[in-house]
Amino acid sequence: MNVLVVAAHPDDEVLGCGGTIARLASEGNTVHVAIFGEGVTSRFSQRAHADPTLTGKLKAESRAAGNVLGVSEVAFLGLPDNRFDTVPLLVIVKHIEELIDRLVPEVVYTQHGGDLNLDHSLLFRATLTATRSLAGSPVREVLAYPVASSTEWAFQKFEPVFRPTVFVDISSYLEAKIGAMALYESEARKFPHPRSPEALRAIALQWGSVAGLEACEPFELVRSIR
Repeated sequence: MNVLVVAAHPDDEVLGCGGTIARLASEGNTVHVAIFGEGVTSRFSQRAHADPTLTGKLKAESRAAGNVLGVSEVAFLGLPDNRFDTVPLLVIVKHIEELIDRLVPEVVYTQHGGDLNLDHSLLFRATLTATRSLAGSPVREVLAYPVASSTEWAFQKFEPVFRPTVFVDISSYLEAKIGAMALYESEARKFPHPRSPEALRAIALQWGSVAGLEACEPFELVRSIR
């Protein structure tokens, strides 16, 4: 099975579904990751003032994290970090459509649409447009994943509110997820930040308790064709 994971920023793919990626890859599926934003540049007053070595380092970290999880390919689209609202939505849609045409995924994982981060919300909207149920589309299933330090920090004030309906057992893959996140040196944080190793482990255990599992990742099923 071909799987496409779209992420707004470097590390979103690990935070949201790193354990699921590792499990899918270990089970023989081909997992592709597409990272749409360049990362980092929003931390500078002007995008042009950003140090290009930082974005290059993030790309290297993304590839290294992908290797840990068993990803077949990590693609970079280079959109402006935390400035997706300056890009026509159609441009983002076209990028996703091109990925679907090239990779022919049966399952697409995307950001949750009610996140605090605007880039996440716009990528969700673009994904739903690009994966609309047209005759001949290879995409049979679309799922949305939460991102620690974005989904919960919206405090359920933005629609849609995250309502998980699918739970993936990552008990055997939790350490791979945490190890992959540790490779994002500029993005990982110390406890009690949600992106810390301790918090990521606690989140997986908490969702696991909801589903009667040791550890899991939650997803909201957008649509499924059976």
